Formats: sequence, C-alpha cells, structure tokens
Amino acid sequence: MMDNFTPGPFAAELAAAGIPDHLHGWLGSFGIGALVVKMGIKFVEMSPERTIATMPVEGNTQVAGILHGGAHAVLAETLGSFSAGMHAGPGRHAVGIEINATHHRSISAGTVTGTCTALHLGRTLASHEIIVTDEQGRRLSTARITNMIRENAPKQG
Repeated sequence: MMDNFTPGPFAAELAAAGIPDHLHGWLGSFGIGALVVKMGIKFVEMSPERTIATMPVEGNTQVAGILHGGAHAVLAETLGSFSAGMHAGPGRHAVGIEINATHHRSISAGTVTGTCTALHLGRTLASHEIIVTDEQGRRLSTARITNMIRENAPKQG
C-alpha cells in the first residue's frame, strides 16, 4: 500500500513527467509507463474532467518527417486513460475499449499539446475527447476514447 508521503520506485519518473504530488500515491508503484517516457509526454494539468500534456515532435516522426499518426494516438490514449483512471478512483481501474482519431494537419517540428476533456463520466464507462494542437493553437488532430471502468480483482492472500 502506497501513501502520498512515501516515495515509490517511480518517484523521479513521476516528477520528471509533471505528475502532481497528490497523484504520486496512485502511480507510485506503477509509474507512467515506458512508452509515455519514450514519447517525451509531460503532464501540465490532471483531473478526470480535463488533462493536458505536451509532447515533442522530434523523435516521434514518421518517414516523411512529420509527427507520426500513431504518436497522436499514443498522446490521446495516454490522456484519456489517465483521466478515466482518476475518475475510476480507489479499488477500480480503467480499460480502454475504443479509440479513434482524425488527423487535420501535419507538423514537422516543435511541441504539440493534447487537451483531454470528459464527454461522459459514468459508473461503468468514461469517454473523453482529445484535441491535439500546435504551438500556434492550430488543431492537428481530434481523438475520442472510451474506457470501461472495472473493479480491481480481489487480492490473493
């Protein structure tokens, strides 16, 4: 059992990614995931209703030198899943069951920002819309993710 005062094995990773201190207890034993670290995603704001993060274009491009469509999806799924996980609360967890994305324009340099907004926060489902923008605020992609909220399995004694 982690509390909010005992640093977990991922304390440095959480701090580097911008995870607020009050969420370290929740994520302290798991971290944010290797892909989130690899993609360079940094959190700016986190809540079930709204989560914002940035991601560099550099290192996340496809062969044509533009931000990979899969990178858009990784950012969207990360934001939606973290938001749904916070909504699920203690004793429950979120499992992604559907994601889609529409790409509106490309980008070849700089940083993108994903803004995740709750569409529905229910007892068993949470749906979020994620808008990815460039540094000028232009929309690059729009994604939607639905997560199923599940009870954690009982601990085996």
